[in-house]
Amino acid sequence: MLQLNAVTKHYPHFDLNISLNVPTGQIIGLVGRNGAGKSTTFELILGLTQPDHGQITIFGKPVAQLPPAQRSLIGTTFPDSFFAETFTINDLTRILKATYTTFSASTFQTACTHYQLPLAKPLRTFSTGMLAKLKLLVALHHNAKLLILDEPTAGLDVVVRQQLLGLLQDYLDSDPQRSILISSHIASDLEQLCDQLIFIEQGQVVLQEETDVLLNAYGVLQVAAADFANLDQAHLLVTQPTDFGYLCLTNERQYYHETYPQLVIEPGSLDQILLLLTKEGVTA
Repeated sequence: MLQLNAVTKHYPHFDLNISLNVPTGQIIGLVGRNGAGKSTTFELILGLTQPDHGQITIFGKPVAQLPPAQRSLIGTTFPDSFFAETFTINDLTRILKATYTTFSASTFQTACTHYQLPLAKPLRTFSTGMLAKLKLLVALHHNAKLLILDEPTAGLDVVVRQQLLGLLQDYLDSDPQRSILISSHIASDLEQLCDQLIFIEQGQVVLQEETDVLLNAYGVLQVAAADFANLDQAHLLVTQPTDFGYLCLTNERQYYHETYPQLVIEPGSLDQILLLLTKEGVTA
């Protein structure tokens, strides 16, 4: 569905160098703190900026060669872009109906009403959560096959975030030929949704793994400084010094449970894994 092959982009204070694959029928989460390169990656995918090197293909074709009919099969959301604040949902409905031949005005407005979005009030009166719902509903209602969603849950409370994630799961479940690439700096938001998670730091992929494997096989070891030298480090991905010794990220949690029963070993939340993968935390 979507492939990035050794795609690079240079800026004066930032370099992106990334490869990733979004298979048909899967939800892939791109996870990283603010400034890690998530939005730059999305801009490259959508052709909003051009890569210095590498190739990006969507539906098997280079992005620059996509015909309008295939471009219309891509749905997007960005945190800081949307329609004019003077528009109403009724105005948006007319615009979207004229833009997309596959857009269903009645289904869209029914969904907006279901999520308590007023059809005749200007967007400037909408709360942050209401705007987030509306952005996603716009992306979902022109029969897109690929969704590119940049931080759709940023700044929202847990109730609205869960609503949006539920919408995305229902959207994918209704058609196995659809795919979603979604970014967040809140890894736990994507835990229940994504088939795979790709952790990005300073413009590079530092870990890509199936979500089930991350939750079931990865762990965080708490190791006293005196014990660290005698620890088998073959299965440690990251070590971070602390006041008591070391925090260590492993993808073989069960091995360390069995071999070192005296150690404190936690499953490790996805957000904790993200913190350990940042450059500042890596010492080995």
